[in-house]
Amino acid sequence: MKILIRQGRVIDPASGTDRVADVAIAAGRIIGIGSAPADFAPDRVLEAAGCWVLPGLVDLSVRLREPGQEHAGMLESETAAAVAGGVTSLVCPPDTDPVLDEPGLVDMLKSRAEKLHRARLFPLGALTRGLGGEVLAEMVQLAERGCVGFSQAQRPIVNTQVLRYAFQYAATFGYTLWLRPEEPWLSKGVMASGPLATRLGLSGVPAASEVIALHTLFELLRGVVAGATAGAQPPVRLHLCRLSTAAGVALVRQAKAEGLPVTADVSVHNLMLTDTDIGYYDTRLRLQPPVRQQRDRDALRAGLADGTIDALVSDHTPVSADAKAVPFAQAEPGATAVELLAGLALKWAQQDGVPLARAVEVLTAGPARVLGARLGTLQASVGRLAVGGVADVCVFDPVCEWRVEPARLRSQSRHTPFEGHALPGRVRATVVAGHVAFDAYA
Repeated sequence: MKILIRQGRVIDPASGTDRVADVAIAAGRIIGIGSAPADFAPDRVLEAAGCWVLPGLVDLSVRLREPGQEHAGMLESETAAAVAGGVTSLVCPPDTDPVLDEPGLVDMLKSRAEKLHRARLFPLGALTRGLGGEVLAEMVQLAERGCVGFSQAQRPIVNTQVLRYAFQYAATFGYTLWLRPEEPWLSKGVMASGPLATRLGLSGVPAASEVIALHTLFELLRGVVAGATAGAQPPVRLHLCRLSTAAGVALVRQAKAEGLPVTADVSVHNLMLTDTDIGYYDTRLRLQPPVRQQRDRDALRAGLADGTIDALVSDHTPVSADAKAVPFAQAEPGATAVELLAGLALKWAQQDGVPLARAVEVLTAGPARVLGARLGTLQASVGRLAVGGVADVCVFDPVCEWRVEPARLRSQSRHTPFEGHALPGRVRATVVAGHVAFDAYA
């Protein structure tokens, strides 16, 4: 199909583009920005006057709940939610059931996603077999099947010797480890440590859990990098998933200044909420990592604005109604968020005076850089708008303000701590590889 996106404000931080222009698409690729070839006759026109035309959003953490947890979500429902949120590329953690530690499971998941013709799926492989933290998974085979990195999801490795071996093995092949910085024994609480946790009688997770884990990870990373040939590319990269503390942001800033090959992301929940939002045991705020105090939230927002944190993620985790209809401490952590990602990013930018280009970058070019060479032939296309590149586009109406109503979300799970919140802007249309995967006005 030939598509013309007419007279939108084209914003692409990767190229520095910010101007009103037409975008012409044919055979799944962008063939013109500003002017189409003389003989171009579109089959479909998307009127974008007053809208922003952005690169398709890249979300580094979207749980699809398939295989094994279809009661909470499925590929069909969650990828539909993704494109409704403007997300054209998403990374899926390996904590499915069974765990993504076998090449056949990765093949099955990718094949199912491709047949839906919605968001492009980039799976993470399990770092250890069954995420048990004892025996390393077959990283080479998983990488050959398309895994973009290796993760323990929400299950930290207790045995630091195993973690050390993981760094060394990943360095052999240049893989990226995607790890949540949390000390195994200190991270067993259900909300952030502090006066409120004490008052509510809930077990807390101290900031020290993240700090201790970061020191451990950075020291293991230094050991591997120190052994590399001078001037060579880093043998392994570390992506830190879901920072949550002010001290953690400071440590990441120091590590980057030191030159360590480190990237990081933060979830929309930790960026926008604090522990006081839990109110009277609101299980929609049962999240992992937990939302913390205002000083932590402020540091996370500043770190995302200044580039210390590379990407903003939805951390979309569908949870069944039964798993939330229990006391706070027993509730399953997670919330639906992928449809809210763009609106929350814009709200953060408006509240903190962050330049629009930066707000778009943390959803597009920033996460694409985290994926890097693992994108293969898509590296020149994902997270950017480029003539000749694959046509992944988000048409976003910045004027349309809407209120979050769970019943109107497309995710199978309707639990979100942002219920009732007013968000600025809404996705008008999403194009994936030249196919209109979502049109709000169709």
